[in-house]
Amino acid sequence: MSSVNNIERLREGRGWKRPQLAKLMNTSPQQVERLEKGGRRLTQDWIDRAAVAFDVSPAAIITPDHGELVPPPGGTDPAEAKPAGARGVIEAGDDSAVTLRSFDLSYSMGPGTNIDDYVEEGTYEFDAGMLAKLTHAPADRLFVARADGDSMFPTLLSDDLVVIDTTQRVVNLRDRIWACSIYGAGAIKRLRPAAKGKMEIISDNPAVKDDLVDAEDIHIVGRVIWLGRRI
Repeated sequence: MSSVNNIERLREGRGWKRPQLAKLMNTSPQQVERLEKGGRRLTQDWIDRAAVAFDVSPAAIITPDHGELVPPPGGTDPAEAKPAGARGVIEAGDDSAVTLRSFDLSYSMGPGTNIDDYVEEGTYEFDAGMLAKLTHAPADRLFVARADGDSMFPTLLSDDLVVIDTTQRVVNLRDRIWACSIYGAGAIKRLRPAAKGKMEIISDNPAVKDDLVDAEDIHIVGRVIWLGRRI
């Protein structure tokens, strides 16, 4: 299936020139032009940078080519547009069930940079309307994992279920919880950018010492957007 690169459409929809977008993406106007025209491959890093610049989900940057973009009710901002007939889009007010895959983050079959590197355990059913209130990501970019250990106590308990949004992979807000791979091992932690290319790994449990590592040693899988607990 082909895909649509929406960077130029989003930029023009905001009335921006390439130098304005380049500044927000920490790159050059020439690089922005190459990204828009297909002269440079749109990697996940570029998708994440563009998403931060436009303040949209990474899923809005590159979309399946199902047809023309359809503006949402009450507005024509391309940042909020979605492709006609797009599969996996979760609609607010939808009372149907959405099936999310479940993965074991403790067992990575690769470097841990992609959810498919982990072992799939099964599926869970979620209310579509509830998920639509949490994220604009399509269902195939969400997955369920189980917390393990007590490093995030009392926020997360061992065996809590979490939903992870893999369209959110840029640590640009503090006090968020992330699913990540640290030196190849899966983890659920708070992350905070630090000076000199470092990343602070924060555990909510005061008995567990925080750590400081090179940012390049952390591969972010996605952001935790929901947790569930048995009572």
